[in-house]
Amino acid sequence: MWLINTALRRPITILVAVLGIALLSSLAFTRMSVDTFPNLNLPVVYVAQPYGGMDPQQMESFLVNYYEYHFLYISGVEHVESKSIQGAGLVKIFFHPGTDMSQALAQVVSYVERSRAFMPPGTVAPFVVRYDAGSVPVGYLTFTSETRDVGEISDLALFRVRPVFSTLPGVSAPPPFGGNQRTVIVRADPDKLRQYQMSPEEVVKAVAAGNTILPAGTLRTGDLQRLAPINSIISNPQELAALPIRTGNGPTVFVRDIGRVELGSDILTGYGLINERRTVYIPVTKRAEASTLDVVNRVKAEVPNFQKLIPDDIKVGFEFDQSQYVKNSVRTLAFEGALGAILTGLMVLLFLRDVRSALIVVITIPVALLAALVGLWLTGETINIMTLGGLALAIGILVDESTVAIENIHSHLARGEHKAHAVWNATRETITPRLLAMLSILAVFVPSFLMVGVSRALFVPLSLAVGFAMLASYFLSNTLVPILSAWWLKPQKHEEERAQKRFGNLLEKGMQVRWLVLVAYLILTVLSLVFIGRRLGTDIFPNVDTGSFSLRLRAPSGTRVERTEVIALNVLKTIRQEANNNVEITIGYVGTQPPSFPVNTIHQWTSGPHEAILLVKLKPGSGIRLSEFKERLREKLAKVVPGTSLSFEAGDIVTQVMNFGAPTPIEVALSGPNLTANRGFAEKVLAEMKKISSLRDLQFAQPLDYPTVNINIDRERAGQMGLTVDQVGRSLVAATSSSRFTQPNYWRDPASGVAYQVQVEIPQARISSIEDLQTLPATSNTNGKGATPMIGDVAALNYGSMQGEFDRYNQARMLTITGNIQGADLGTVSAAVNEAIQRAGEVPKGISVNVRGQVPALQNTLNSLGLGLLLAIVAILLLLAAYFQSLRIAFVTVAPVPAVLAGVSLALWLTGTTLNVQSFMGGIMAIGVSTANAILLVTFAEQARQKSHDSVAAAIEAARTRLRPILMTTCAMIAGMIPMALALGEGGEQTAPLGRAVIGGLVASTITVLFVLPLLFAVTQRKATAESVSLHPENFTPEEKVFA
Repeated sequence: MWLINTALRRPITILVAVLGIALLSSLAFTRMSVDTFPNLNLPVVYVAQPYGGMDPQQMESFLVNYYEYHFLYISGVEHVESKSIQGAGLVKIFFHPGTDMSQALAQVVSYVERSRAFMPPGTVAPFVVRYDAGSVPVGYLTFTSETRDVGEISDLALFRVRPVFSTLPGVSAPPPFGGNQRTVIVRADPDKLRQYQMSPEEVVKAVAAGNTILPAGTLRTGDLQRLAPINSIISNPQELAALPIRTGNGPTVFVRDIGRVELGSDILTGYGLINERRTVYIPVTKRAEASTLDVVNRVKAEVPNFQKLIPDDIKVGFEFDQSQYVKNSVRTLAFEGALGAILTGLMVLLFLRDVRSALIVVITIPVALLAALVGLWLTGETINIMTLGGLALAIGILVDESTVAIENIHSHLARGEHKAHAVWNATRETITPRLLAMLSILAVFVPSFLMVGVSRALFVPLSLAVGFAMLASYFLSNTLVPILSAWWLKPQKHEEERAQKRFGNLLEKGMQVRWLVLVAYLILTVLSLVFIGRRLGTDIFPNVDTGSFSLRLRAPSGTRVERTEVIALNVLKTIRQEANNNVEITIGYVGTQPPSFPVNTIHQWTSGPHEAILLVKLKPGSGIRLSEFKERLREKLAKVVPGTSLSFEAGDIVTQVMNFGAPTPIEVALSGPNLTANRGFAEKVLAEMKKISSLRDLQFAQPLDYPTVNINIDRERAGQMGLTVDQVGRSLVAATSSSRFTQPNYWRDPASGVAYQVQVEIPQARISSIEDLQTLPATSNTNGKGATPMIGDVAALNYGSMQGEFDRYNQARMLTITGNIQGADLGTVSAAVNEAIQRAGEVPKGISVNVRGQVPALQNTLNSLGLGLLLAIVAILLLLAAYFQSLRIAFVTVAPVPAVLAGVSLALWLTGTTLNVQSFMGGIMAIGVSTANAILLVTFAEQARQKSHDSVAAAIEAARTRLRPILMTTCAMIAGMIPMALALGEGGEQTAPLGRAVIGGLVASTITVLFVLPLLFAVTQRKATAESVSLHPENFTPEEKVFA
């Protein structure tokens, strides 16, 4: 009561407090980050290990295997995954939520160093990077030029732009995509090698001997101590041409005699494409804790400065801006919230028929929202679709507190009370029921704080938003509302008595058949939940059409990157044609990331030169529905690029985050020690999955039959010729790859001070068949008869195949089947996939089959939500029992909950909406509001019964009295939810399920509270006494006192 008393005695203090909230909220709004989602806190550490030339089996066994073995010693590890392809291995370490990631990262680095002690010589240190599901690209920094090649562009972007770009807060800056590291290349001519009977390894050794790093000493001359640098490192790449390779007997052979030296790039393994042209780009990846809007704004502001760092003929741009979607989502939610507030005010005005009363109610809405914004800021939350959804959801509830207070003040004024006494008495009379109603609504959100993982990360911000708004609303209804009512309100006569009388007469008739009504209610509710609830689809998050998508294409395994590029260009051309020139921009990458930039595999993974990833953005307002467009492209591209498999992947920030790193929503992982058995059963599962009509793009994620040239060295024959496997192998490495990893060598650019690698290689175009390899000298040593042994003399070469990528899960080899969903929900499809696995037959011993992708997250989320709903109902029951001092009345009060669930299910089913995070939260909110309305009615009914001892009359009187405030609160909240439910703006599909669930639940609960709850109260309280359950002596009757 002191709150009301203080407000009425010191009204200016309250107004100053409201003004302070407004000023503080403006500061909070400018300081808070804006993003799509809150931080999901799914900690993952990536370890990217390069080793150029190593085949997938070697990468798996000799490098990745040691990492996996040691990483399982790290505390807090949930599981370890890995991928191994030629020249690169990627290990992902997933940690349990709540793990101290600073300590975990330190342990990872420590075990990386221990693992490297067991690895082959020449293994360079890997990249260790922490990411989580929120670390996604928010745009692309592009570099285009009409005059320069991609190697030169890449070098300028790497050493001039990236150092500045990477210092921007919240940005993760990988090396450029589309080029390769600048390199001094000694290109050996195989014909000249044969002519001079010289192996590639001899050239490598000569270059290493003539270009070596030696530390400089000092020389003391007089009073000076001079540095004594040695020119052991060449100052000009062309100096390498003058290095002698062979001296002594016969003419001296120099590097220039067997090839040429040039400053170029390392062997190119992939191409970057922007609008179908080769170029270079850097993905702008935000860190998980960073704001999308802040990161994009910083990068855009720096683009002019980036342009100044490089020549004018290279144009720097920022494309695929994902912040626009964030802005549109925030703008849409703000619009829906404002429109909802206006509709809420109009609904209050319709019921109260008093502009001043409606104005008082409407004023409290923005003040409560601003106070909630301050609370979110102080708790470290961001402005995202969950917090904004919570604020939009709260708009309809915020009128509840003020409306009940205003309506009761009007009732007291209508009785002729003085305005001051009417305001005091009416506000004091409802303060406890309003507090209980508020606590009941807050109780439904308490379980979100007990959740873990993704569920907690998503629900806690929404719960905090609603909670802060509700607390502020309760404070305002006891302070600002009484003050403004005392200043503005005037006595009015109620014209609603006729409607209330008719409603009372209807309830009296219902009381005569109350058992029939109650049984009908029970049957109807159960049938609705059983038949409609089972037909509801389930998803983690609503599907959103953002106008962009990603397409991964796989040509036949081992297809050369140049041929894959042609296929990719044909695909992009077809996409533009099918979109009727509504494509705004395309960005693509063809092939694999170069071993020089292994960290890029974290940002984008491809398994070979036969793969390409194409990102397409449609023009705003194109009118193209992505789901239909993808289906049309599948049919068209199957004819344009036959033999190429396609898979659509997440191309927008929402789907990327919700996929939790998985490329497709459906993944079936089969792991076990026997790869042959894995594949045999996996093919059976794939065959059964193809029978599911709603699955698309089904394929193995790993290339299973990658073409190879098998080189089998005859150790006995080689030994007879004075050769070792190491000598022959090093010559082969220089011929098929380069000496980059087997014999590191460097050149320092005097102008920039940047060090570049020097490598010996044979041009790939000159080694294009088995015969070219067979006739390559294996060594420079002759066998005594003057003949130089060739590779073909000591090794057998033949064509074969092997698995092109090895994936592992907790050290067990794994095959993965990926698939997309078309025209169905995730829950239905995952159930169908489980049935397909069962139809495939008994799982072989030692093999485990797991459905992954979004499915585990869906199951965990639904389990958390179900448990949260149960805990919410229990919390409300305990709260009500404590207030009413009666478990029976508490159960009566929550009786409308099944009707709420039935109404939510019916609304979702009629609108074709799935049960997801948003719709579930809408249902929970509807339960809270329904309970609040029930509390008001039951409180008045029990007070009346205590006086009259007649439960029937008490129930009818309470329902008739509370008819207007209940209808007014419900209609106001429904009006506030209508804009959200209609998904009026861009990105509105995200929160539409929430509004639809609230509307469906409130309609059902209002009917139940007004027509069923009074009947149930009359039945359960018919024989109840008016005696108190108190055990205090003052509450005993005189007879009891005498007896005592």
